Amino acid sequence: MADSPNCDLKSLSPLQLFERVTEQGEKVRALKAGKAPKDEIDAAVRMLLSLKQSYKTTTGQDYQAGLPPRDLVLINNGTTKEEDEDFVDPWTVQTSNAKGVDYDKLIVRFGSSKIDTDLINRIERAIGQKPHRFLRRGIFFSHRDMDQILDAYENKKSFYLYTGRGPSSQAMHVGHLIPFIFTKWLQEVFDVPLVIQLTDDEKYLWKDLTTEKAYEYARENAKDIIACGFDINKTFIFSDLDYLGTSTGFYKNIVKVQKHVTFNQVKGIFGFTDSDCIGKISFPAIQAAPSFSSSFPQIFNGKENIQCLIPCAIDQDPYFRMTRDVAPRIGQPKPALLHSVFFPALQGAQTKMSASDPNSSIFLTDTPKQIKTKINKHAFSGGRDTIEEHRKYGGNCDVDVSFMYLTFFLEDDDRLEQLKQAYTSGELLTGELKKVLIETLQPLIAAHQERRKEVTDEMVKQFMTPRKLAFEF
Repeated sequence: MADSPNCDLKSLSPLQLFERVTEQGEKVRALKAGKAPKDEIDAAVRMLLSLKQSYKTTTGQDYQAGLPPRDLVLINNGTTKEEDEDFVDPWTVQTSNAKGVDYDKLIVRFGSSKIDTDLINRIERAIGQKPHRFLRRGIFFSHRDMDQILDAYENKKSFYLYTGRGPSSQAMHVGHLIPFIFTKWLQEVFDVPLVIQLTDDEKYLWKDLTTEKAYEYARENAKDIIACGFDINKTFIFSDLDYLGTSTGFYKNIVKVQKHVTFNQVKGIFGFTDSDCIGKISFPAIQAAPSFSSSFPQIFNGKENIQCLIPCAIDQDPYFRMTRDVAPRIGQPKPALLHSVFFPALQGAQTKMSASDPNSSIFLTDTPKQIKTKINKHAFSGGRDTIEEHRKYGGNCDVDVSFMYLTFFLEDDDRLEQLKQAYTSGELLTGELKKVLIETLQPLIAAHQERRKEVTDEMVKQFMTPRKLAFEF
């Protein structure tokens, strides 16, 4: 006889319960949108209500979408979360501050290094051109061993780039573009190979997806990634579900990592519990493996000493802290990292955006009208309650989502500074600032959509075929 759902729920942690409620809510919405039979919808709703009740019983808190339980433990620092603390892990970002996460505190907590003016100037000298706006504006704000990468580059030694995407939905949003925009720039200025991991296996393990649907999302997301303009001769995109079965080098590195990380360590780093499936517990080794060049023998000719540089959002750092700890013990160089800030939801910088909430972000499939409506209706404002007050006291760019988005996508530094001064002084109204953002994003997304239309299934297949790239090793 199968265990009852309620018995199973008692063994779940508050965070796991929160995730179960969130996933069930998404399932109910999908059933309703797909006009499923009434009895199937009713059963899903009953399960959702039961999960919410279990969550409240366990945590003493009502479930609120996007707000995980307050008694979580901060990743790898051994202290209990307090009211004014930020919570960041690979699945959840929570802060009570309208300005967003305190990244200076996060640098201290994670033990990384701040990207300061000296490092930015050194990058500029190395590449002989102006650094990317993401560096100039502190969007990529933290690093691990970027100085070693520059040492290698200045001494004519090779390195390669690795980034990724967890394909949890068919449509990506503008926040998902950030690592790919920056990675494309890095690849161009340093002229190095790039591998892009699509963690469809992770999404199968964490989400209510079949392996077939997860792989389908991976291929669809690959089209958006290719539309960013990556060079097919220098870029390999791979699905874990597909590539793991064909590469002995990749699997060997996974096994080596698995052997050198204990269950207690992985619980401490990622918060896993005894009730998590073994797939989740072993997954971090799969995300670690692309950090080692021997995972791609077709590209690097079997060489194991080529360092990797990983541009990613700071929430992915726990995976690579683990990787950097293991690397010397398996005879591999530690990967270097460049960390970005989080791209804020339209409703404010307290949380990351959700692919399951169409109003939390601008999606790459949105029409110009949808972009305009979402920004005007949902973009959190740093303006005053009345025009008179705004003219007198000015707006707050630190919390205004439209201005935050412009720091990501408006290339002209002088124009951005002019907007900041005008909004802060009260000369520029919230509606006018939103209009600037709308006029910035509409052509950017339209151009992306045109490029994506040109990405064929055959092109995706070519990018995802293991092969030698345009480099000699």
